[in-house]
Amino acid sequence: MVRLFAGARPLRRSWWPAAVLGGGVFLTLTTIAMQNWRQSFSEALPKTGPAVQAPAPPEHEPWISPLARQCRVNDQALVSRMRSLETSLPGQVKAVAIDPSNFGQRTNLDAYGNRVDPTPSLVVLHETVYGIGSAINTFTTHHPHDDDQVSYHLLIGEDGQVVQTLDPSQRAFGAGYSAFDGRWDITNPSMSGSVNNFALHVSLETPLDGEDDAPAHSGYSTLQYEALAVVLADWMKQYRIPFEHITTHRHVDLGAARADPRSFNWQALQLRLAALGALC
Repeated sequence: MVRLFAGARPLRRSWWPAAVLGGGVFLTLTTIAMQNWRQSFSEALPKTGPAVQAPAPPEHEPWISPLARQCRVNDQALVSRMRSLETSLPGQVKAVAIDPSNFGQRTNLDAYGNRVDPTPSLVVLHETVYGIGSAINTFTTHHPHDDDQVSYHLLIGEDGQVVQTLDPSQRAFGAGYSAFDGRWDITNPSMSGSVNNFALHVSLETPLDGEDDAPAHSGYSTLQYEALAVVLADWMKQYRIPFEHITTHRHVDLGAARADPRSFNWQALQLRLAALGALC
């Protein structure tokens, strides 16, 4: 059998008191050192506990939708035309790859660590102010500064052409300082909240007489309203977005700096969404 320390010389009897005392001192010092280490280690660990609540948006006017529930359309020619467009339009959509600086990823955590729902639940309507080509050029240009970054998911030209500039699964930078019915998500700790994380953005090409900051212009074409209705009906069905959550940039903008889309004809959109069965 192997004995531990078999070759060690035994301590002389006169050493035991000193050895015992020395061992006691050693144990005391070790205990103090361990306590100090545990305290410093505990302080170094990240504090656990409830996440800091994100600030709520400032009070703003509630949205009262100009759209209403409608289950029947008497104009059968319109119904037939809209149903035909609903089938053909998806195959005609043009896709453009925009610069990565102009969009982000939807996130399920805000800047404070709180869980948020990034599922699209809101549609924001815009207008381009200048031509659709100008908007595309802006989106495809690299913008290193936050204030210059902008994008929408879809653009709709005066001729009814639909251009997808961003997949709906990604976050467009369509409305900076914004909220809807008391809701925003703060995804950047250095900036205020926005609806972008849970919104879809679509912009109508502005007519030539609207390329200014006047309060109104001649309005959008019939082809634009028809294409817009098909796009909205698809989004409403895909993401279960109620028609009450189709709003404008003018409404969600908390800085009171936006007026778009100007001269928008809600009745024209109402009839076309109803013809598609999206309001019933």
